[in-house]
Amino acid sequence: MIEIRGLDKTYQSGFRALQGIDLTVQHGEIFALLGPNGAGKTTLISIICGIVNPGHGTVTVDGHDIVRDWRQTRTIIGLVPQELKTDSFETVWNTVRFSRGLFGKRRNDAYLERLLKDLTLWDKRDAKILMLSGGMKRRVMIAKALAHEPTVLFLDEPTAGVDVELRRDMWAMVRRLRASGVTIVLTTHYIEEAEDMADRVGVINKGELIVVEDKATLMQKLGKKQLRLQLNAPIAGLPDILSGYRLELNGKRDEVTYTYDTQAERTGIAALLRDLAAAGISFKDLSTHQDTLEQIFVELVKENA
Repeated sequence: MIEIRGLDKTYQSGFRALQGIDLTVQHGEIFALLGPNGAGKTTLISIICGIVNPGHGTVTVDGHDIVRDWRQTRTIIGLVPQELKTDSFETVWNTVRFSRGLFGKRRNDAYLERLLKDLTLWDKRDAKILMLSGGMKRRVMIAKALAHEPTVLFLDEPTAGVDVELRRDMWAMVRRLRASGVTIVLTTHYIEEAEDMADRVGVINKGELIVVEDKATLMQKLGKKQLRLQLNAPIAGLPDILSGYRLELNGKRDEVTYTYDTQAERTGIAALLRDLAAAGISFKDLSTHQDTLEQIFVELVKENA
């Protein structure tokens, strides 16, 4: 649905915001783009959406070049930006109708009514945006982005600073949109959202894509799996028989942590338990832990700092 090849962007100030971006986003997937502030996430989205001029490279959306076929690509795309930009003195209803008309779409009040109801905005349809809360204004931005029925939706930090109810409603709508075939590109600082929603994840830092991977595969490849053993009694130290394992003893000396590779043919857990017993070390409880997407993201950024 989206194909980016060799994309660079350098601003007049000399700041190089993007460097050699190659990325393909598939039809009907949710793609999460993660990165620290200033990494290039918003610049990349703005170029695809036609807000910022590209530098070198090519970008196509559903086969249409964003420069040569700019009118066609903009009818395909919906954007929910970070900033709340709308006419404060207009009503909610007129705002979404106007947004639909901007793209040359035929009037469809039934669709807009359903859209506003899905976003819990129907009761506010005659209210001026000036009178709405910040969360309600964010809902209006989402409604505007969807008013012309786009097939690609960009969500640039859509739930930043909004209440839990809106976040829940928003992700329910995103799932319905994905089910209907809409391709969704998401940037977020709430990494648990990406972990919950995304099919694939891209990590960008200093204008470069560090990694693009299926979410589950990324977590399997880079996420550490740990076995934690709560000992029956503190021990003075780890005996030599256990030196071949990657073990850590906590400060109280009553918990041992074993880090292992989930993809290895053998995890070594069975051998570890046998050697613990041979060393006379017994435990009363055990648990496993795997890195979250957030922990993986932090480590990736550190490695490429």
